[in-house]
Amino acid sequence: MSVRALHHYDAIGLLVPGARTAAGYRLYDDDDLLRLQQILIGRELGLSLEDVRRSLDDPGFDRRRALLDQRAELERRAADTAAMIRAIDAALASIGDTETEDKKMDMKKIFDGFEPDEYADEARERWGDTDAYETSTRRTRSYTEADWKKLRDEQNAIYADAFAALEAGKRPDDPEAMAIAERHRQSIDRWFYPCSAEAHSGLADMYEADRRFADNIDKHGKGLTKFLAASIRANALRTRT
Repeated sequence: MSVRALHHYDAIGLLVPGARTAAGYRLYDDDDLLRLQQILIGRELGLSLEDVRRSLDDPGFDRRRALLDQRAELERRAADTAAMIRAIDAALASIGDTETEDKKMDMKKIFDGFEPDEYADEARERWGDTDAYETSTRRTRSYTEADWKKLRDEQNAIYADAFAALEAGKRPDDPEAMAIAERHRQSIDRWFYPCSAEAHSGLADMYEADRRFADNIDKHGKGLTKFLAASIRANALRTRT
């Protein structure tokens, strides 16, 4: 769950935490988490937030009955998915073992000299036991050359807009600059792994500390790494408050 989604659920009264810390952080108890589970399952099953709210707030709502029904529905979907996977495996077997597209891709050419594979071993050593690494590996394994180019173009646009804001004299905590930082976070979240505001701040620290990342970002404009990192931290602070 992203912090933004939890804030939204609180704002619309769908999931209001039972308490807050002195610093204003939301505290969720077991009942809150069970309600959140129902929200997530309902969304996964295609219900709107309003439909979820109506069912949860119905005085006759039976949580146990709902969980049993949801489990049965998800088992049915799992069976359908398994059948589709078997069909895909059969199709793959029928066309033989051909060279996959990702083996033909020139990543260095796609990313203008930046070669992600050069950092693969280091990334595995540093983050290989994390959920984020597993999710990123699983997602990117299926990306085609067109996917990687779309990602590259998306990132380039973000960097270009960030440098334009820097050139225009915007402060890192200017709403426009923070909006660009949020686009950067959402891009990582969409293409690689769930990226919280806190995780995004950690990436900002790494961008500044690791000269290789800073050089790659600064290719889009002198001083961009420092400006973008500061905007990321400001956006993260805004999200948490």
